Amino acid sequence: MKIQIKISITNDNNEPFMGIGLVWLLRGIKKHKSINSAAKEMNLSYAKATKMINWLEENLEDKVVMRKHGGNERCGAEITPFGEKYIKKYDAFQKKIKMLAENEFKKFVKGW
Repeated sequence: MKIQIKISITNDNNEPFMGIGLVWLLRGIKKHKSINSAAKEMNLSYAKATKMINWLEENLEDKVVMRKHGGNERCGAEITPFGEKYIKKYDAFQKKIKMLAENEFKKFVKGW
């Protein structure tokens, strides 16, 4: 038996804006330097990926992705320094929560 934890961060209206899927998208953007390529890798539309990023930035009140438009390359994106820091903090938070939940679950199962 295992416990499975899904962590979502919500705003004051209880609307989720951050979860592991968004972390995967941001990592894909970092890897590909492209929102479109990261979205395709996750089987998301570009529009959906952009909407997710915009919603995150709106709720965090800071830019997470720097978009590049125009020129010969015609596109591109990079994770901002704030975005990098946020991803690291979210990862550490998620790992800690999962570890705590697994320890509590072991105690719960042992008590049956």
